Amino acid sequence: MHRPSRPAIAFILVAAVLDVMAMGIIIPVLPPLIEQFAGSTRAAGLWNGVLVALWATMQLLCSPIIGALSDQYGRRPTLLLSTAGLTVDWVLMALAPNLWWLVVGRMLGGITSASFTAIYAYMADVTPPEARARAYGWVGSAFSLGFVAGPVVGGVLGEWGPRAPFWAAAVLSGIAFLYGWLVLPESLPAERRMPFSWSRANSFGALRLLRSHAELSGLAMTHFLLHFAHHVFSTVFVLYAAHRYGWGPFQVGMLLALVGVLEMCVQGVLVGPLVRRFGDRAVMVAGLATGAVGIAAMGAAPNGVWFTAAMFPNALWALAMPTLQAQMTRRVSEREQGQLQGANMSVASLAGIASPLFFGWVYGLSAESLPGLSFFIASSILLCATAIGALTARRARAADTARGERS
Repeated sequence: MHRPSRPAIAFILVAAVLDVMAMGIIIPVLPPLIEQFAGSTRAAGLWNGVLVALWATMQLLCSPIIGALSDQYGRRPTLLLSTAGLTVDWVLMALAPNLWWLVVGRMLGGITSASFTAIYAYMADVTPPEARARAYGWVGSAFSLGFVAGPVVGGVLGEWGPRAPFWAAAVLSGIAFLYGWLVLPESLPAERRMPFSWSRANSFGALRLLRSHAELSGLAMTHFLLHFAHHVFSTVFVLYAAHRYGWGPFQVGMLLALVGVLEMCVQGVLVGPLVRRFGDRAVMVAGLATGAVGIAAMGAAPNGVWFTAAMFPNALWALAMPTLQAQMTRRVSEREQGQLQGANMSVASLAGIASPLFFGWVYGLSAESLPGLSFFIASSILLCATAIGALTARRARAADTARGERS
């Protein structure tokens, strides 16, 4: 039933690297381009926040639709159309003559980037349940590689002009489309497909799936809290490092690259052996708990050396994501994998909208008196996720045992 294809899995990993790399390439040049159109730094800050929120909102709205479409028409056409759309998006932004073109481009980017739902569903199709944690670890490692390489390449290309990274991103996405067109087979047989339904293809309908089992609801809450806590980095990290330690863009960029490398190593190297030895439930709980300790240590670090050292235990939070998703895929049928991944992306998007607003507000209140407060709160949230994840894993184990006895 599950027959992994090396070219197919290679495409998924290459597409994940290129998609994230294409998004990361524009990080160094998008804010200056916004400032150029907006006319002032203050207005640019406002518009940059608006563009980030629009991107996350479009992901929230479109992830369930793309997941449901992939359940009906298959993963291949969904992935190819999304990759082609992302190519068009980067060309549009490269040619943008004003701010409103960037707004449209970010909205289109949020829609096409929602193809991550089909990427995860594809991996669920071609790997057996017991191997999914390792497979999702590979995908997470690919994302981390793209996250590391993208800003570095974008910074270099940005020296040639603010439009150059957008053209490079378009080329990378175009290469991913052509590669997929040539090597990507369909992973979802016709007999396992599910008709498209608007009741499932919306955020609220997709989220209903997460309430269909008690264990799935607990895992979904863990998933939300994990994403919510981790957005402390995208919101506070740069400001905190500059305020607390006096670090500039180069030091911060190198630290972000270190974060990406560590997470890539954790998900690409450690997940598989640890899951085989201890099981995905125990590895998930350990990853959440260790990540909570690492984030708290970062908030308490008295100097930059200790702050950097705390990144190493914090990186082990990356053990939680693939093992968490692997457990969730076992709670639904093979026909619902696309809907499940759409629901997961909706949960992540909700966290991506709410968390930056929350941590930005907290940091604004505490930057002078207790600058590490945001990290302590994020650590507490991860500890809550650890408790919920452990309790849910225990219930899931009991439910699986009971089903085995009845059969």
